[in-house]
Amino acid sequence: MTEQRILASSAVMAAGTVVSRASGYIRATLLVVALGSGLRGDLFAIANTLPNMVYILLAGGIFNAVLVPQLVRRIKDDADGGDAYASRVITLSALFLGAVTVLLVLVAPLVLRIYLADGYLDPDRAAHLESIIDLTRWCLPQVFFYGMYVLVGQVLNARGSFGPMMWAPIANNLLSVLMLVVYLVLHGATGRGPERADALGTGPEVLLGVGSTLGIVVQFLVLVPYLRASGFTYRPRFDFRDPELKRTLSLGIWTVLFVVATQTAYLVVVKLASGGAVDDGTGYLVYSNSLLIMMVPHAIVTVSLATAILPRLSSYAHDGRLADLGSTVGSTLRTSLALVLPFAVLLPITAGDVAGFAFGWASAEEAATFAPTLAVFGPALVFFTVHYFMLRGFYAMEMTRLVFFIQLAVSLTNIAVATVLVPRGSPEDTAPLLVVAYLASYAVGAVASYVLLRRTVGGLETPQLVRFLVRMAVVLTAAGAAAWLVELSMAGLGEYPGPLGSLLRGGLSAAAGMLVVLLGARLLRVREVTGLVDTVAARLRRT
Repeated sequence: MTEQRILASSAVMAAGTVVSRASGYIRATLLVVALGSGLRGDLFAIANTLPNMVYILLAGGIFNAVLVPQLVRRIKDDADGGDAYASRVITLSALFLGAVTVLLVLVAPLVLRIYLADGYLDPDRAAHLESIIDLTRWCLPQVFFYGMYVLVGQVLNARGSFGPMMWAPIANNLLSVLMLVVYLVLHGATGRGPERADALGTGPEVLLGVGSTLGIVVQFLVLVPYLRASGFTYRPRFDFRDPELKRTLSLGIWTVLFVVATQTAYLVVVKLASGGAVDDGTGYLVYSNSLLIMMVPHAIVTVSLATAILPRLSSYAHDGRLADLGSTVGSTLRTSLALVLPFAVLLPITAGDVAGFAFGWASAEEAATFAPTLAVFGPALVFFTVHYFMLRGFYAMEMTRLVFFIQLAVSLTNIAVATVLVPRGSPEDTAPLLVVAYLASYAVGAVASYVLLRRTVGGLETPQLVRFLVRMAVVLTAAGAAAWLVELSMAGLGEYPGPLGSLLRGGLSAAAGMLVVLLGARLLRVREVTGLVDTVAARLRRT
C-alpha cells in the first residue's frame, strides 16, 4: 500500500513534468534552429545557464535538500505548523539572493573569466567575449528568481502540495518559445550557416536575455497563489536568531560544500566545453541539450518519486524507523529503474533518430553533431539514478557531512577523467568525452553511496534489487535486439532521414523494444514494471 501511495503521489508531478519537458524540447529545438549548435549557440547557452549554476553554488543545495526535512520537522512540532520558521527562511533568503544578484551583475566579466576557455581571450574573439558578457548581465537576475522559485516550491512540497512546482516551468518554456519565435521572425535562422560562429548584436542580446529572465520570473510567480491554498501565510520576519534557523544553516554548511564540489566539477565541464565550441567542435550547447534529453525519465519518474518520498523518509528518520526508511528507498529505486533501464538500453540504439527528430529541423549535419553525445548519456543515467536516490536517504537523516565526502569523490572523478580525455580528443569529440567523464563519476558515486546507505540503515532490500536486475537484464537483452533489428530493417531511409523519417524509424524501434520489455516483464514477473504499468492504466481508466 505504501508503494501504491508513493506512485499515486508522484502521478500529478509526472504529468506536469511530461508537459514541461515537451515544451522544453520545443524550446531546445528552436534554439538550435535560431542560433545553431556552434559558437553563437554556445554564447547564449552559457550565459543563460550561468545564473542557475551560480544559484545552485550559493543556495541551491540548502533549499533542495536540507530545507524539506526541517520544514517537515517544524510542521509536526511547532504550534503554528511551521509558519514562523518558513517565513524567516523566505525573508532571509530573499535578502541574501537580492544582494548577491546585484553584486553578480556588477562583476559579471570576472565571473565569466572563471567559466570560459582561454580562447575567448584571443583578440579575434573580443566581440564574442563582449557579447557573452552582455548576455550574462541580462540573464543574471534569474539568480534571485530561481532561488525564490525553489524555496517556495519546497515549502509547498513539505506541505504535501507537489503539483505546482512541476507545472510552473511550463510557463517559463512557453515564454522562451515565444521569445525564440520572435527572434526567428526578426533575425532569421542561423542553423549551419556561416554566421553560426559570429557574435550577437545588441538587439538579439536584449531579446534573448530579457526573454529568458522573464520566463524565470513568471515561473516563480505561478507558485505564489498556491502558498495560501496550502495553508501557509507568509509574513516578513527579521528575527533571524531563531535556534531552528541556526540549525538549518549549520546543516547547510556541509551541503554548501557538497554544492561547491559539484559546481567545481561542472565549472571544468563548462570550461572544456566552451573550448570545444571556440575550436568549431561540439561545445556546451551540444552537451547541455543532450543532457536535457537524457533527463527525460529522471524528470518524469525519478524526481517525482523522490519528491514524493522525501517527506515520508524525513518522518521515518525523525521517528528512528531506519529499517522503514531503507525499505522505502530500496523499493522506490527499483520502481524508478523500471523505466530508466529500458531508456538506457534503447537510447544508444536510437540516438541517431532521436537527434534527427529533436535537432534535425535545421539540417542533417546538426543531428549528426548531437548523436554521439546522446548515445553515451543513456548508460550514464542508470548510475546517476542510483546515486540520486541514495542521497535522498542521507538527506532525510540530515547526514550532510557524509554526502559531501561522497560527492567529493564523484566530482574529483569527473574532473580527473574529463581533463585527461578531452585535451587528447578532437574538438568534435569534446561533448561525448565529457559524457564519458560524467558516466565514470556517477558510477563511483552510485557504488559508494549505495554501500554506505545500506550499512547505515541496515539494508536496502538488496536481494530484491539483485533479482530485479537479473530479470531486467534478460528482458532488456531481448528488447535491445528487437530495437536494433527494426533500425537495421529501415536502414534504407538513410543515416539521418530528416525529422519525420527519424521519428518514424526511431519511434518504431523504441516501440518494439518497449513492447518486448512489457511482455518480458509479464513473463518473468518483474513486479516493478508491471506495477508501474498497472498504476498508469488505472489512472487512465479513471479519466
